[in-house]
Amino acid sequence: MKTYLNYILFFLLLGTLTVKSQSQNDALKFNLKGRVEVRNSGRPISGVSISNDMGNFVITNGLGEFEIKTRIGDQLIIEHDDIETLRYDVEKNDDVLILVEDFESSAISSRSKSLPDISIKHQQLLDSAEEYKADDIERSIDLVAQSISILGKRGRKKELARSLSKLGEIYQYHKQLDLAIDNYEDALENNKTIATSLLLARAYNLTSRYSETIYLLNPLLEIKSMPPYQSALLYELLGDANKGEGKDLVAIELYNRGLLIADKNQLTPKMIDLNSKIADTYSLGNQPMEAEAYYDNSLDLATQSAPKRALQEKEKVADFYNTKSRFNEEITMRKSSLEELKKLKSPNTGVKKLELGDTITSQRINYKIANAYISQDKYNEAIPFLEKSIVEAGSDDDLVVQKDATRKLSEVYKVKGDFTKALDTYQNYVALVDSLYVRKEQEISRATRFNREIANAQNRLTGLEKERELSQSKYDLALTEQELVQESNKRQQLVIYSLIFGLLLTLLAAFFFYRSNQQQKLANNLLALKSLRSQMNPHFIFNALNSVNNFISKSDERSANRYLSDFSTLMRSVLENSEEDFIPLEKELQQLELYIKLEHSRFEDKFDYRIDVDENVQVSKFQIPPMLLQPYIENAIWHGLRYRDEKGELLVTVKENSVDSIIISITDNGIGRKKSAEIKTQNQRKQKSKGMGIIKKRVAILNDMYTDKVDIKISDLQADGIGTKVLFILKREK
Repeated sequence: MKTYLNYILFFLLLGTLTVKSQSQNDALKFNLKGRVEVRNSGRPISGVSISNDMGNFVITNGLGEFEIKTRIGDQLIIEHDDIETLRYDVEKNDDVLILVEDFESSAISSRSKSLPDISIKHQQLLDSAEEYKADDIERSIDLVAQSISILGKRGRKKELARSLSKLGEIYQYHKQLDLAIDNYEDALENNKTIATSLLLARAYNLTSRYSETIYLLNPLLEIKSMPPYQSALLYELLGDANKGEGKDLVAIELYNRGLLIADKNQLTPKMIDLNSKIADTYSLGNQPMEAEAYYDNSLDLATQSAPKRALQEKEKVADFYNTKSRFNEEITMRKSSLEELKKLKSPNTGVKKLELGDTITSQRINYKIANAYISQDKYNEAIPFLEKSIVEAGSDDDLVVQKDATRKLSEVYKVKGDFTKALDTYQNYVALVDSLYVRKEQEISRATRFNREIANAQNRLTGLEKERELSQSKYDLALTEQELVQESNKRQQLVIYSLIFGLLLTLLAAFFFYRSNQQQKLANNLLALKSLRSQMNPHFIFNALNSVNNFISKSDERSANRYLSDFSTLMRSVLENSEEDFIPLEKELQQLELYIKLEHSRFEDKFDYRIDVDENVQVSKFQIPPMLLQPYIENAIWHGLRYRDEKGELLVTVKENSVDSIIISITDNGIGRKKSAEIKTQNQRKQKSKGMGIIKKRVAILNDMYTDKVDIKISDLQADGIGTKVLFILKREK
C-alpha cells in the first residue's frame, strides 16, 4: 500500500512541475514574421511551405511573406518543389529573411511564370474550402473541385494530393468516413506525406481498421527528422490502434513515448490527450490508482490550458468516478462542471455548443448528477436535478435527454410511492417517445437527402479527376507520337499499351461502380431496418397500451398499479433494444415471458402458458432480432386462445436443431387460423396485421444481410385446423 501511495505522489509531483513548466513556456510563444526570396535578384518566392516543431503550417503569399506562431528554440522547415528543403533555428523574436540560392535558374527557366500564381490560387481555394467546411459542405466540395481543375493537364501531384487530402478532411468532419478514407488513399498515391498518413490513420481507427493503421504508421517510426507534434501524434494513433486490438500494455508504452516527446517540446494539447488516454487504458485494465494519477495530470494541464478543454476533461474524470462507484466525488466534479459551463456559455466567450460536443450540456450533466444520487438511494436530492434536466432539455430541443430524464423521474416517483406523479410523468414520457419517433423519421429523411447530395458531389469530383487524367493521357500521347515519328515499331507498341491501359481503366471503373453499388445497397438495407424498427415500437406500444387501459378499467387500483409496473419494465426493455439488429436470445426470452405474464393476468381464465428451454441449448451463443417472437404470441392469444370455450394452453419451446441452429416453437390449441378468419368482422378482414408485415420485411432484409439467419414456418397444430404452430429456425453466427 505504501508503494502505491509513493507512486501516486510521484505522478502528482510530476504533473505539478509539468504544469508550471508549461505555463512558463506558453509565455514564450510569439508570431514570427518573415520573407523568402532569391539571394541574387531579391525576387520573392510564393507557395513556399513553412512548418515548425509545434505542428503549425503556413504558405508564403505573392510577396514571399509569411507569419507563423512559434517559440525560441523551434526549428522552421522551409519546403518547395523547386528548392532543397531548408531548416532555420529560431533564436530571437525578430523578422526573418530566408535567402534561396539559384532559384531562378532551376525554376524560372524550366517552368512557366504562371505556375507560382497557380500555387497561390490553389492554396487560397483550399483555405476557402476549410472555412466553408462546417456550414456549407456543398460549397466546400465545389471549392476543392475548383482547386483540382486549375492544375491543368500536367503534373503537380503535390497540389493534387493536397486537394484530395482536404476533401478527405471535409468528408471526415461530416462523418462520411468511407469517402474520407478513399480520398486520403488517393492523396497518398499522388504524394506520400506524413500529414496525410496521420489523417488516414485516424480515419482507419474511427472505422476500427486497427491493423491497417499499424501497417501504415510503423514505417514512419524510422523517420528521425519528423516535427515533434507529428511524432507525438504518431505514437498516439499507434497507441489507439493497439488499444483497439486489445494490446493494452503496448498501447500504454506507445502513449508514454508520445508523452515524452510532447512533454519535452511542451505541446500542451498532446500532453493532455496522452495523459487522458493512458488513464483510460489503465481504467479499462482495472488499475484505478494508476488511472487516477494520470487523470489528475490531464485535468491539471487542461485547467491551465483552456476552459473548454478543462470542462471536457472534468466530465471524463467524473465518468471514471462513476464507474468506480465514487458517487460523492462524481457529484462534486459535475457540479463544478456546471459552474464552468455557465461561464463558457456567456456571450463574451464565444464558445459554441459544437466545440464542446453533444455530451457536455447542462441538461446531460444534471441528468448524470441525478443518476449518481439515485445510485445512493437519495431520491429527494435527485428529483430537482431531474426536473432541471427536463426543463433545460426542453428549451434546448434535446428530446433524447428529455425522454430519459422523464422516464427516470417517473421511476423515482414510483419508488417513493407517489404513483399519481409517477403515472403523470410516465404519460409525459410516452408523449416524448412519440415526438422522438417523428424526429427520427425526419432525421432519416434528412440523412437520405444528405447522402444523395454527398454522392452527387463525389461523382462530380470523380468525373473531374477522370477528365483530368484523360487530358493528361492525351497530352502525353501526342508528345510521345511527335518524338517517335520516325520509329514506327515503337509507335505501334505505344498504341497497344494505350489500349491495354484503356481496358484496365474501364475494368477499374467497373470495379469501383460495382463496389459503390454494394455499399449503397448496404446503406439502403440499414436505413430500411432502422425505419422498420421505428415502426415496430409504436405498433407494439399502441397494442400494449390498449391492454393496460382495458385492465385498468376492469380491475382495482392495486392490481392496476402492479400491472402498470410490469408494463413499464417491459417497455423499458423494449426501448433499450429498439436500435439493435440482434440481441441475445436470453434477453428476448425474458422480455417475452414478461409480455405473456401481462396478457395472462388479463385472460387468466382463457389459457395457461409454459416456456421450456432444452438444457442442451446454449442460449448465450445465439442472437435474435428484437421483438421477433412477440407478434406471434400476440396472435396466438388474441386470435386463437381468447375464443376458446374451455381453457387453452400456450407453449413456447427452445430445442437444438443442429450444431449451429436451434428451433423455437410457439404452439397454441386455440380455435385455429381458419376459424379465426371466419369470425373476424368485415373491417378486420380488410386490415392486415401490421406487426406481421413488419416482421416479414425485417426478416427478409436481415436474411439478405446475414445469409439466411432466420427461417419462419407457420402451420395448423391439428389436421382439423384446431390450434396453430409457428417454428423459428435460428442459426448461430460463425
